[in-house]
Amino acid sequence: MANEGGVARPSATSEDRTDRKQSSIQFKAQHALVLAFFILILPSIFHALAIYLFCSGFLLSRFVLPDRSQCAQPPIELSNGHVPGSHERGCWHPKSFDKAVIILVDALRYDFTVPFRPQSGDEQPHHFHNALPVLYETAVQSPHNAFLRPFIADPPTTTLQRLKGLTTGSLPTLIDAGSNFAGTAIDEDNLIEQLFLAGKKVVHLGDDTWHSLFPGYFEPNLTRPYDSFNVWDLHTLDNGVNEHIFPLLEPDMTGRWDVLIGHYLGVDHAGHRYGPDHPAMTDKLQQMDGVFRRMIEALDDSALMVVMGDHGMDAKGDHGGESDDEVEAALWMYSKQGIFGRSDPAFVEPPAIAKVRPVGQIDLVPTLSLLLGMPIPFNNLGQPIDEAFIGKDGVDYKNLAEVSRLTAHQIHGYQGEYAKARKLDDSATSSTNQLWQIASSTWQRAVRSRDAKDLTWKKAYGAFKAYEDENLRICKNLWARFDLVSMTMGIIALLGTFAVVLAYAQSVQGDRAALTPALLLYGAAGTAVGGAVGAVVSSIAPASMVQLAAFSAVLGGVIATLAALWPVREGLRIPYPSTFWGGLCFLSTLLLCVGFAANSFTIWEDEQLLFLLTTFGVLMLASSLGQNDAADRTFGAANSLSFLVATRLSSLSRLCREEQMPYCMSTYYASALSSTSAGWQTLIPFLVALALPFIIRYHYIRSKNYQGSAVIWVGIALRLALMLIAIFWVLNAADDGDWYPQIPKDTLSQRTIIAQSVLAIAVAAGYATYVWSPPLLLVRTEEAIPETNSTSKPLTVDSNAAILTTINDAPKPRNKLVILGYANTHGTRFFLLPTIWLPALLLVQKPMGQGTLALCAISILNLLEIIDANNLRRSPLGPVVLALMGSYYFFKTGHQAALATIQWESAFIPLKTIRYPWSPILVTLNTFGAHILCAIAVPAIAMWKVPPKLPGLLGRIAGAVATHVLFYSALTLATVVEAAWLRRHLMLYRVFMPRMLMASVVLLLVEFVSAIVAIGGVRWSMVSVATVFGYPEG
Repeated sequence: MANEGGVARPSATSEDRTDRKQSSIQFKAQHALVLAFFILILPSIFHALAIYLFCSGFLLSRFVLPDRSQCAQPPIELSNGHVPGSHERGCWHPKSFDKAVIILVDALRYDFTVPFRPQSGDEQPHHFHNALPVLYETAVQSPHNAFLRPFIADPPTTTLQRLKGLTTGSLPTLIDAGSNFAGTAIDEDNLIEQLFLAGKKVVHLGDDTWHSLFPGYFEPNLTRPYDSFNVWDLHTLDNGVNEHIFPLLEPDMTGRWDVLIGHYLGVDHAGHRYGPDHPAMTDKLQQMDGVFRRMIEALDDSALMVVMGDHGMDAKGDHGGESDDEVEAALWMYSKQGIFGRSDPAFVEPPAIAKVRPVGQIDLVPTLSLLLGMPIPFNNLGQPIDEAFIGKDGVDYKNLAEVSRLTAHQIHGYQGEYAKARKLDDSATSSTNQLWQIASSTWQRAVRSRDAKDLTWKKAYGAFKAYEDENLRICKNLWARFDLVSMTMGIIALLGTFAVVLAYAQSVQGDRAALTPALLLYGAAGTAVGGAVGAVVSSIAPASMVQLAAFSAVLGGVIATLAALWPVREGLRIPYPSTFWGGLCFLSTLLLCVGFAANSFTIWEDEQLLFLLTTFGVLMLASSLGQNDAADRTFGAANSLSFLVATRLSSLSRLCREEQMPYCMSTYYASALSSTSAGWQTLIPFLVALALPFIIRYHYIRSKNYQGSAVIWVGIALRLALMLIAIFWVLNAADDGDWYPQIPKDTLSQRTIIAQSVLAIAVAAGYATYVWSPPLLLVRTEEAIPETNSTSKPLTVDSNAAILTTINDAPKPRNKLVILGYANTHGTRFFLLPTIWLPALLLVQKPMGQGTLALCAISILNLLEIIDANNLRRSPLGPVVLALMGSYYFFKTGHQAALATIQWESAFIPLKTIRYPWSPILVTLNTFGAHILCAIAVPAIAMWKVPPKLPGLLGRIAGAVATHVLFYSALTLATVVEAAWLRRHLMLYRVFMPRMLMASVVLLLVEFVSAIVAIGGVRWSMVSVATVFGYPEG
């Protein structure tokens, strides 16, 4: 445009451009420092180190001795005339078999192997009954050739930990000193290593977990490992084992192997995918029945055959905990030599239930070692199984006493070395010393008897068994010793970190963003100095350098961060609740923290959260009805009602934990015994695809922000992604239910392409939209209504004339700019971020979980509108209710605070094989989808319907996020303290410890998501708005 002199005039001066550039740089630098504070100070350093300190003392560990048993050095002088040192004859005892075929059927629960017996309330057989009869039949019909016993696993009932116990004879703990839970090689004496050192040829087929535990021990030309993690694949691994195992049983393969290990996974995968009460389980068990019958026919006379389960499965087909169904596996041994016997004729028939005559899984190690002529591994705590050594007549107590004596002496030697290594006093083993003396004197009396049937031998066997039982009890107690010093350091570190978060979230009254640089500088310096001091002190003090350095780092960082608040102490306030909503949020958090000390409260946590959210919903409704403005009153009340309805609807989805039975009925799956969705549940994703975009669109339209990118993303891309998700789960249900048997399974498995397309829309298209989208505004020009200007003009030329008349001027047209969406520019622009995460989070949920997670998204929008209607942006209400929602919808998406409820199959929704790191990420999205969604939405509380140039907005966002983190920090601190206090409680490992671990994981995850995704995403949103309206001043 030109001025009156015809000179061009710029639209903005160079000073304006410079000011805007400086404001942009200042904002981005301030945002980067806030982001760094949340990344470096809150989650990664303080909380992570505090949790590490506590868990390193709380999660039980045992010291692994490096000693190995030697073939030529039995633990006691042999009394049966046998010469030790020969693997051919037997190292410590005459061997019974030259070869062994060891079959591990993953998750082979004991009741899968015995005939169904009707009971009250369970009159009809299930799909897992009577499908695998061969084990029971051979044990009953040929008792000298076979026996079947319940095989009790020591929790945790995960395959990796069970394999350790089945090969070392030692008890598992969550952390083994010298090894870890992730599957590194076993570094203690074990049966596989003994076989390898003896020159035996060991062949493995199946689950590749064995190769991470025993690298280099298997025959490379004959061994065939298979990926074990794809729980949706029931057949590939099993068919591969069958393909290679039967040729090895042919006579012409004699001498190519000595021990053949086959690990089948089909039964376990059928349980994970469908649950035990499903036709697929019948098919797998029947397949195993046929496989075992073929193996029996092909078995060499000199070979021993062992079939066992490493653990069981619960009613949904999962495992990992310590419930009866999870620990009760089956053990079956077979030989054509006919050497097995029973000490009582009534024991010929296998027990009807697993509670009768069970054997521990660690008992397999000494039993197999002696039968194959190997030395018993040094760290073994198991004892020989009666049937294998008592003779086919069931009276050879001399032989049974001899092997029990060998095992007892091996255990006695191990216990002595362990006591020396741990510097234990005599009181720790005083109860076993007396039993040891009794067993030794009873043995001496038996030796003087030459009759193998003499009852003295039976007494000697009983005496050694009593010693072994007591020693096992002692070892469990020894390994249940907690490191109270490390636990205390962890609790102190958590308490200090809680104080930092509390001060930042609730004490600071000014602009937190302006204060953050000083806190970051002080905190980082204090952490570095504290860590260095701890490392130096550990060199002169009898303490672990890692633990002391970690504790000093947290302590130094906490003190320094709090010290940084001293110069601005005038702008701080005591963080106590001063409003009704603040008091309610405090009371709710306190009730949860205190309630976790009761196992019944923890077990029914989902119902407690439902009560709290319903209470908040009712009170928000009452507050909205009390507003003076009619629009606020109406819209606030409507959203409060919607919040209540969504919360109550979501409560219809539930997955019951074992402790809740029989007062709870699961609805998440087709039945309580299933892991698949019911047919009608496949309609839920279609309802979500239709309703959710419409509801989001409504909120955007109401504030005039359904413009530009919102139309493309919400109206088209999001709706398309949700419809693809619905199609995916219909195809998945068709595959599970075999709806279309004429369609090849490979065709239905191509549904992974649909899942990958959904992720591409969410990640690629979604983030591209979010990053590059301008504010969701529509600027249009409207012509103003012209105003008529009137002036008085004389009728005559004479200016002195007295009579005047009115003459109208020509109207001058004027235009005005109308900005649609101005009132909610920040809120709707940022809320694109949660919506682009929705497809990825919904994709990995089962259909029922998709419905509840969609209700969670709707409730988030309701909450934002309620907060605006009641002007509660500065209240802790929003962040705390979002945290309650994250915890509540965790349960409503089919999860519990138990390892067995992890939906591992979600890792294979867009993938056909396990791929790192994507497979673990997918499981995380499935498990903690509600926490992630709510954490991402927290900044919207401070941004919803605020002016575009609101000063201090970034500081308000930081305060809201810190308050959200504060809630989870309080829960973690409470569960940690209560787990430490109740460390001897009967329900520690079933209730309190899983809840504590879950709280810790959720805290770290929420902090990570809040920092990287939420606060990180704020940058693009605020810069986008500032390019139009400018940055706020001050």
